[in-house]
Amino acid sequence: MEQLQDAQIDQLPIDLLAHIFLFFTSFTDLAQASIVCKKWKRGVRESLAHRRNLSFAGWKMDDDTIARLVCHAYNLRELDIPRSRWGCQITDSGLLKISLANCVGNLTSISLWGLTGITDEGVVQLISRTKSLEHLNVGGTIITDETLFAIARSCPKLESIVLWGCRHVTESGLVVLVDECRKLKSMNVWGTGVPEHCLSSLLIRCPTLQIKV
Repeated sequence: MEQLQDAQIDQLPIDLLAHIFLFFTSFTDLAQASIVCKKWKRGVRESLAHRRNLSFAGWKMDDDTIARLVCHAYNLRELDIPRSRWGCQITDSGLLKISLANCVGNLTSISLWGLTGITDEGVVQLISRTKSLEHLNVGGTIITDETLFAIARSCPKLESIVLWGCRHVTESGLVVLVDECRKLKSMNVWGTGVPEHCLSSLLIRCPTLQIKV
């Protein structure tokens, strides 16, 4: 009976296998499936290629693992790499590798919430290729105005940004961001230390902007 079931599974077309693997929420399960046989490995890769979003919340991942998965997700639109309870190990090196993925130019949402191992170097490299970005969360990181300048240059479609706790951003970076990102609707600057008079001047520049403090 077991051999019969194995034979039936082997007869499944590759696109159906890929569709089944789309429902896998565990990266561990996907990794185990990919080593069953060559056909399953191909099915796992094709399932990644069809995914519109990837979230690494709750997973302890390193630079190479995250970058490899993102590079296979050709149709990716939303990327979530937040700080997790176990600690995400991604660094600037990982962001540099991710920036080379074919999907980056089509990303509409990126969250790097609370990642303490990244700096302007990695974030700027990634942001410089995200021409379709609409939502960005870099709250809890140590980015500076350098990242805001890169966003202003590269993200004309940006609608919302979270800068919660980014204590190294200043009035200069926020002004450039608001002036260049004309579609910006929402900005969270709680804990940045930017003075209130600066926030008032931003509203003069963009009266429809919602500033969360």
